[in-house]
Amino acid sequence: MKERFIKSTIILIIGGGITKILGMVIRICMTRLAGLEGISLYMLVNPTFSLFMTMSQFSLPNSVAKVVAEDKYNNKKLVLGAIPLTLVLNIMLIIIIILAAPFITTYLLKDPRCYLPILAIALVLPFDAISSVIRGYFFGKQKMLPHVLSNILEQIVRLTLILWITPSLMKTSVTNAVTWFIMVNVFSESLSITILYFFLPKKIKIEKEDFIPQKEEVKDLLQISIPTTTGRLISSLSYFLEPIILTLCLTKAGYKNEFITTEYGVITGYALPMLALPNFFTGAISSALLPVLTKEYARKNKKELKKKLQLGIFFSLLIGIPVTILLVTVPTLFLKLIYHTSHGANYLRILAPIFLLSYIEAPLGTLLQATNRASKLMVYNLCGVILKTMTLFLTCFLKIGLYPLVIALSVNILLTTFLHLREAKKILT
Repeated sequence: MKERFIKSTIILIIGGGITKILGMVIRICMTRLAGLEGISLYMLVNPTFSLFMTMSQFSLPNSVAKVVAEDKYNNKKLVLGAIPLTLVLNIMLIIIIILAAPFITTYLLKDPRCYLPILAIALVLPFDAISSVIRGYFFGKQKMLPHVLSNILEQIVRLTLILWITPSLMKTSVTNAVTWFIMVNVFSESLSITILYFFLPKKIKIEKEDFIPQKEEVKDLLQISIPTTTGRLISSLSYFLEPIILTLCLTKAGYKNEFITTEYGVITGYALPMLALPNFFTGAISSALLPVLTKEYARKNKKELKKKLQLGIFFSLLIGIPVTILLVTVPTLFLKLIYHTSHGANYLRILAPIFLLSYIEAPLGTLLQATNRASKLMVYNLCGVILKTMTLFLTCFLKIGLYPLVIALSVNILLTTFLHLREAKKILT
């Protein structure tokens, strides 16, 4: 079991490294092709994108992975039965996006250029949701190669399409280019679904009856996905509200809208992506950890449960600590190397030590999911988001530029990590 976990983790780390490098290349290309105006507009829309993506996936990758790892049901019927649920949910979300797009654009984001990018989100959702369900099956079986391969090829397709089409769209408008940045996900996710399909067992015959969800299976999936999705939805909602609160409060404090948009773009477009570099790896480690912890918890083996968690945290810090040291000591070097700018260096120096805690939060959260404490995970996320939102609102009137966002992000990470650690201690003692 230990060897299999380490093997899965290594595959995910190597694949995650390649995917992350490709993701950084994509972000660099987006920044250089669309400029600061384009990337700022994209980052303004991105919280809305993240919010709907969270609702679209409904945490089914995690819930499918956990139920598959428990080996209680026919996995074929479990996975295929989850697909109609995701499609119904996504049809509802598409309708909501179409109806809400004018309101979001006019009254919340206050930028008419956001309308087309928001409509483009609706087209992406069902493709991403279906690929997520299939990924959950492979995670549950601890087969990481299909996920890694599909992710790498997905990023290559995104990069190719962005480089090929964006220059032509920039001649028309920045809005069209930003819309295309979102639309490319339709093609990349379609390829991902195709690749994952070919890795499914060949002997399985798919029949119409397999797509009918079974009551007990759905119940088990929802017990995990509802609290997990609610927690993520709370986080995404907070991310969605960030630019809205900043725009409303900072304009009242005397800052111009152009300054707010630009600085928000610097933090979310330059600083946070660099701070999030290890997150892909810690997320991958957590994905490999979930089925392992689930099996050990089912066996009531606390000793092995603790060992596997410590191993997951060790791998997370192995990546997180070097990245943190580099971002604190030489942030300008990396900003110039990657983005050809020095904007965001001060933000990086402050946030990097705090974000080190967030790198261990992922495996701790996985422990809570594996031990049927997803509802507590949701409550802890809610506590963090409430504190973050209150801090953001109150500090906006101190007239310290965009540093209220830096402070709010920091207190959120400190609180949620502390709550996760406290709960983990209760589980393991």
